[in-house]
Amino acid sequence: MAEEAHRYAEGIVETVREPLLVLDADLKIVSANRHFYRTFKVTPGETIGSFIYDLGNKQWDIPKFRELLEEILPEKETFDDFEVSHNFEDIGHKIMLLNARQIYRKDIGTKMILLAIEDITERKQLESLLTDSEEQYRRLFETANDGIVLLEKREGKIVHANPATEKLLGYTEKESIGNKLQDIGVVLDRNDFQTTMQELNQIGIINYRNINVETKSGQLINTEIYLVDRAKLVQCNIRDITERKRAEQTLRESEEKFRWLVDNMADVITVMDLNLRFTYVSPSIIRMRGYTAEEAVAQTIEQVMSPESLQMVAKIFEEEMKLEASGTADPDRSRILELEQYRKDGSIVLMENHLSFMRDEARNPVGIISLSHDITDRKRVEEALRESEELLRSYLENAPDGIYMSDLEATFLYGNRKCEEITGYQREELIGKNFIELKLLSENDLKKAVQLLQVNMQGKSTGPDEMELISKGGRLIPVEINTNVIQRMGQKIVLSSVRDITGRRKAEESLKVTLESLRKALSTIIQVMVSAVEARDPYTAGHQSRSADLARAIATEMEVPQERIEGIRMAGLIHDIGKLSIPSEILSKPTKLSNLEFSLIKVHPEKGYEMLKDVESPWPLAEIVYQHHERMDGSGYPRKLKRDEILMEARIMAVADVVESMASHRPYRSALGLNAALEEIESNRGTLYDADAVDACLRLFGEKRYHLQ
Repeated sequence: MAEEAHRYAEGIVETVREPLLVLDADLKIVSANRHFYRTFKVTPGETIGSFIYDLGNKQWDIPKFRELLEEILPEKETFDDFEVSHNFEDIGHKIMLLNARQIYRKDIGTKMILLAIEDITERKQLESLLTDSEEQYRRLFETANDGIVLLEKREGKIVHANPATEKLLGYTEKESIGNKLQDIGVVLDRNDFQTTMQELNQIGIINYRNINVETKSGQLINTEIYLVDRAKLVQCNIRDITERKRAEQTLRESEEKFRWLVDNMADVITVMDLNLRFTYVSPSIIRMRGYTAEEAVAQTIEQVMSPESLQMVAKIFEEEMKLEASGTADPDRSRILELEQYRKDGSIVLMENHLSFMRDEARNPVGIISLSHDITDRKRVEEALRESEELLRSYLENAPDGIYMSDLEATFLYGNRKCEEITGYQREELIGKNFIELKLLSENDLKKAVQLLQVNMQGKSTGPDEMELISKGGRLIPVEINTNVIQRMGQKIVLSSVRDITGRRKAEESLKVTLESLRKALSTIIQVMVSAVEARDPYTAGHQSRSADLARAIATEMEVPQERIEGIRMAGLIHDIGKLSIPSEILSKPTKLSNLEFSLIKVHPEKGYEMLKDVESPWPLAEIVYQHHERMDGSGYPRKLKRDEILMEARIMAVADVVESMASHRPYRSALGLNAALEEIESNRGTLYDADAVDACLRLFGEKRYHLQ
């Protein structure tokens, strides 16, 4: 019986999740359970017989550990809950709780040390969180929006009130302390205070709903109040229903999270005999299946497992027993099975079970021991991950762009179907090869790709970047590439998308040809218009072209974008096209114009607008022509526009038109000269004419030696 009990105990020890060590008097390791090997990643060969401090490349040479074994334990035969914190090379930082016992073994006549090691790293982290939580609730008392009053239990006198109490009831803390609740307007019930305290002592909390409380100012407010037994003091909370509901919801969520954490921390140890009847179930079963340990032991295996899982267990058990009978079984082997088990409420929990035989002294199986933990959530997450990966894989394979992955040495790791289509290589030909080996890029584009990769290594994405790929057949394929470096399974991976832009390039070339053709056609039409105007007004022949060239030069000096400069030049060439509607005798009249004749002349911007408004153009030609006689102060014509109401192109055109007109001969006067023209725009800078356009024009003639053609 003693031997059987010894074997039974050994089986339990081997199943216990806490690592266990047995040391001799010289602190050499006599034995260790398998959880010690798993936890600290050492083997029996390098453990048994080793000096404890030499274990794991001397990782166990810990000062606190030495203190326990060499100073404390020799003076005491037992020592409990000795805390040691240490950074292990292989398993990282651990906080351990050591329990040691000196045991005298009569069979070998020597003292041994039994050392149990409990990993409390996670528990310490939880304790730290709880400490933070307590500090948070202390601050909550001081900063709460609801009134909180603490009462002593004998007479119910107030010993403390938070700031919110004064805000709620109007009584300062000094006025409240030493008084009773009724003295500050809070009347709870008709019982005397001691009766209330006895009731509170029995139930711990008393709720009072819809209590009318009278404030210091005499105002009645509807409140909800509860008394809470806090051992030495009674806490009285005065709060509105909305806040209470919010707090209850927050507390409920917090409790649910905490309960979930506790319910999933412990595993279940189960022992069965060879008839598959339960002989032991650890108390933690109640957290996983809802049964007490006594209820679980009384169940049959059919009541515990689903039919599929039961069939799996029966098959594995039969196989193992056949191996045992043939003498080919590995006595130290354990099997890991995922089994469905019924909870008390009828639902199913998926358990990962580590099963192994319990053996007698002859190493024959006498029972089955199982270590189980709940993997329902993990399986759900794994399934969701599989679905997500499948969705991503489907997207990658059917993406309209080529997508490939490579390492930092430009070696292919993955390519989708579109990547095969673009390059002409099957993915089997790509994977394991690099760009240089396949000659997928020209020398210049390869240098560019290396430079982009260096940018990606800094955590920045690049693209779209245009390059030319060399296909398997030697065809040059223009592509657009977007690249980034990502982390995949702890490794930096280059992720790129490649888009074949051959069609876009052809379309762009075709568009360029079309645009150039349209530009030439538009230039021809405008030249015809210029000729028509100058044929009607020979005295101003060349005025439009000279004004257009000066306007172009001013715009260039002002650093106007090139496309807008071209529009200014085109508008300048036809800015007086409206004069086609004016009688030629007025245009060529050699004397000063009458008011009526000048009013006819002033109509030409509007007439020009009417001629051009339906002409499609990339520039606002009609508006420029319409506005070229407007002035910054609103004194121009025909619409009296001011400042920002006038297009920048029209402001530039106005300066060029004035300078050219004054510097050139007219039928009704001789040329006033360039100096007079420049003096005109300078003296009216910002008033009649745009300041930037005037400055640019003055620089052209003063510094850049520009002259009218």
